[in-house]
Amino acid sequence: MRMQERDEHRWSRLMTGAQAGKESDYRQLLNELADVTDRFLRSRFGNHHFIEDCVQEALIAIHQARHTYDPKRPFRPWLFAIIRNKAIDFLRQQRTREKAVDHFQREQEVLSQPGSQNYSRGDIVEGRLLELLPEQHREVLVLTKVIGFSIAETAEKLGISESAVKVRVHRAIGKLRKLLVKDEL
Repeated sequence: MRMQERDEHRWSRLMTGAQAGKESDYRQLLNELADVTDRFLRSRFGNHHFIEDCVQEALIAIHQARHTYDPKRPFRPWLFAIIRNKAIDFLRQQRTREKAVDHFQREQEVLSQPGSQNYSRGDIVEGRLLELLPEQHREVLVLTKVIGFSIAETAEKLGISESAVKVRVHRAIGKLRKLLVKDEL
């Protein structure tokens, strides 16, 4: 029997045991899958700093989807579909974070230039006015209006309720309006 076939059989048996409530089977399965996931991701993406986080995200997804595994079907396709999907999600999040950081750095450069106190409607898009908002308001505006996260996603990321996100967005927009009106007078 080839190594992949042995792994397939063992993982299927361990997952079936885990589904039946055998904690030791589940612990062994997760330990083996952590190593396999790490090797798989490093073989595709190299030795990057985000691999460990991606492995953890994949293990959480495996845990959450464990009830969907059908012992009558092969284990490896089920496993690697989850790993691939989590890797794609993680890379998208990384790209979104990098864009947000780049945008914030550009904002800081603009704000440090002399004469940056004259505002126009275009300044909102450029982010110059955002710096004048309290951090909690700036944070929700960047996440919802600049990056494009939903209210629910923003609430989850900030650890606050969806209602609090809506209130902060409303107040932030109100403050931006006041800044624009004040500058027009």
